[in-house]
Amino acid sequence: MTPVRRQYLKIKEAYRDSIVLFRMGDFYETFDDDARLVARELDITLTGRTLGKNLRVPMAGVPAVSVESYLARLVKKGHQVAICEQLSDPALSKGLVDRDVVRVVTPGTVFEDSLLDQRINNYLAAMSVDGARAGLAYADITTGEFAATQLPVAQLPLELSRIAPAEVLVSQSVHSDLENAEILDDRDSIYRFTPTDDALFYQETAAASLLAHFRIHTLESFGCEDLPLAVSAAGAIVDYLKSTRPSANLPSSTSSIEEARVQLGNLAVYSAQQYMALDSRTRRNLELFEGGRNGQWDLSLLAAIDRTRTVLGSRLLRRWLGQPLLDLSALGQRLDAVDSFYRDGLARGAVAAALAGVADLERIIGRVVAGTVAPRELLALKSGLETLPELREQVEQLGPSLEWLRAGLVPSPDVVSLIEASIEPEPTGAVGDGNVIRAGFSAEIDELKSASANARQYIAGLEQKERERTGIRSLRVGYNQVFGYYIEVSKSQTASLPVDYIRRQTLTNAERYIVPELKEYESLVLNARERLAEAEEAAYRRVCAQVAQSAEAIGRVAAVIAQVDVFCGLAQAAVDNGYVRPVVDDGQVIRIREGRHPVVERVLSSGEYVPNDVELSSSSDGSGARVMVLTGPNMAGKSTYIRQVALITLLAQVGSFVPAAEAHIGLVDRIFTRVGLQDDLATGQSTFMVEMVETAAILNQATPRSLVILDEIGRGTSTYDGLSIARAVIEHLHNDPRLGCKTLFATHYHELTELAATLPGVRNYSVAVAEEDPRPGKEPGVVFLHRIIPGGADRSYGVHVARLAGLPPGVVNRAWEVLGDLESGRESVRKRSARSSPSQQLTLFPAASSLAEAVRALDVSNMTPLEALNKLYELQEQANSLP
Repeated sequence: MTPVRRQYLKIKEAYRDSIVLFRMGDFYETFDDDARLVARELDITLTGRTLGKNLRVPMAGVPAVSVESYLARLVKKGHQVAICEQLSDPALSKGLVDRDVVRVVTPGTVFEDSLLDQRINNYLAAMSVDGARAGLAYADITTGEFAATQLPVAQLPLELSRIAPAEVLVSQSVHSDLENAEILDDRDSIYRFTPTDDALFYQETAAASLLAHFRIHTLESFGCEDLPLAVSAAGAIVDYLKSTRPSANLPSSTSSIEEARVQLGNLAVYSAQQYMALDSRTRRNLELFEGGRNGQWDLSLLAAIDRTRTVLGSRLLRRWLGQPLLDLSALGQRLDAVDSFYRDGLARGAVAAALAGVADLERIIGRVVAGTVAPRELLALKSGLETLPELREQVEQLGPSLEWLRAGLVPSPDVVSLIEASIEPEPTGAVGDGNVIRAGFSAEIDELKSASANARQYIAGLEQKERERTGIRSLRVGYNQVFGYYIEVSKSQTASLPVDYIRRQTLTNAERYIVPELKEYESLVLNARERLAEAEEAAYRRVCAQVAQSAEAIGRVAAVIAQVDVFCGLAQAAVDNGYVRPVVDDGQVIRIREGRHPVVERVLSSGEYVPNDVELSSSSDGSGARVMVLTGPNMAGKSTYIRQVALITLLAQVGSFVPAAEAHIGLVDRIFTRVGLQDDLATGQSTFMVEMVETAAILNQATPRSLVILDEIGRGTSTYDGLSIARAVIEHLHNDPRLGCKTLFATHYHELTELAATLPGVRNYSVAVAEEDPRPGKEPGVVFLHRIIPGGADRSYGVHVARLAGLPPGVVNRAWEVLGDLESGRESVRKRSARSSPSQQLTLFPAASSLAEAVRALDVSNMTPLEALNKLYELQEQANSLP
């Protein structure tokens, strides 16, 4: 094998689980199986190269100048990539060029813009499991955010779903059990698990890693000394990040910026009990981040309220929307801040204008720390920091209640001055080309630029000087990388050249010469160019290292700017959309007057949306509706209504104003939703099974503080089955003392309206419909009024909706006929039953009488849902045997 082949195999052995991009000149090459994989994944040509006697190996490469685009594609496909760089100058190396891996890129450790969505955090998570408890930590290396918690294993899916990590670290032992682990049974989320050495999760190892990373002597300052599993997960992240940045430990690494490559912000320890729980189904059903049939961002709740001016604020608003608060004090502080911006339009406008010029400070400072920041990004950092005095002044004008916010906007004049003095206002080219470091910052660079400029000036003037000396008007001075500078004259003019002209190259119609003086200046130019490149690169690294020393302070300021942006944006959304400040307390009531759906009203013309009221209570004294049974025709707005109640509740607990004339929200610990028809073919679950599994999860997990949204329970099976299950579910929600949750139950089973007569906490409501006068021989049309009124509906108007949907007229007409037959038959039975006296009915139908008594005696309050269903099935079988 050739030396370079041996070098590659040694590096590949250390990174067997990664695709190794091996730098060779202007290309990153891959070999062997890596080459086959890369050629297939990137759709590039698979070639070969001889790397030893009778040894030709597969090879595929990508240009170094465009490696980011290829890297993005590999990472998005789930691959781990090790970047192997040339550590010595090929021009100066004697023999083999030094090479080693400087970085391992995984989905959770990328920081290039081309690989990231600027509005979304890119989290690397780690989880540690021990019995019924678990530790979870997550970090975004592009922003420095670092957090950890310890929680019951049952809550792991909820937190993972909320964080939506790009990559999850688990120990080898946990990874081997993942397929059988019910703790991660979340059908709506797929995570990329990276198995790592169990030793990374040992508490002693993890704690030592955290102490060394933060250079502290105790974890008490983070509040996690008594949370061993949280410490294990957080320590695993720190060690894993170090393993993906091996360049920080290479002997050739001398700059201080290399030592900070895994720098993270302070560890924030939190409790999952501080926030409202939202599972992935609820976020999807409420369309928090994506809406519509195709998952469009502009049809989501986030799009409806996002008026932020920076990506800092946009990311923070997204986090808040997925993590509503349960702390009344923190909620009050947020609402006060939004209220202050809402009331002062001048200050709101001034703040918005200032924020418009703020770049992504979190990720820029992250790239400063990582050593990958571009000169123009440093200028953007400076520009963002320069807005702080204006922001402080405007926030101060909003009153003393926001002093806590103003105090966090701490200027960084030293960083601003350093960048101002060191970086050209319009840098061009790469660092080292001589157009990045500003004149006056470095005497050495200024001197080299002057020497190079003088030499270039001489060479530029040499052409005219030699034309005059030789009398050859066609003489010209040129340059190429092989011969350097030269003087070119046509062959017909060579006889009269001075004796100091030395021939260097013969062309078809010309000769190329040098003169001693030209070579002296050429040496000056080339040496100055090399020295200038080294000097500028060194100066730029020093500037970045100095800025990196303020990374923690800039990160804190960026977090406060994000909050200012969110508060200002939420206030602007409230002004634009006519939102009001909600009252949020520890009570048991949700009372909304003239509430609206924040997304639906955006797509309707102004004034077209019909607002509605709601009042729900968890009280057991029967004073309010604990369960609202909502009936009415399809297409009338039942689903919109029940979701708008959930969205208004959620917005209130985020700290936002809400779309209503008035809103009083008692804290909700969790919003549950069961909406829509879906199957899960991969696990063999039918549409109805998925519906029942999700319903069971609600009945088993809801608390008296929960808000439950159920839309059309029981429609995935036969009418009698579905009606039986729907009734049993309502009774269980009403009667089980462990639940007592506030429930909105939309259904097309108008038979369920009978429950209000026997269950004190059940109230009937329906969607108002106006029937148009029919034309002769035609069925009446309907007008959906979208108004929620007390009382139940007695019709579903399904055939009307079928006609509106465009079913062929023949199908619609036949449906009317069948419906008429069914309804007349039902009415006939009802009339015959009504004409019979009670004694006659008992005589004629003793079995029916016995069944009726059994139904009246049925008490499901002490049954599990499954026991109740079995009892109902038993009664149904008796009913089926009747005449």
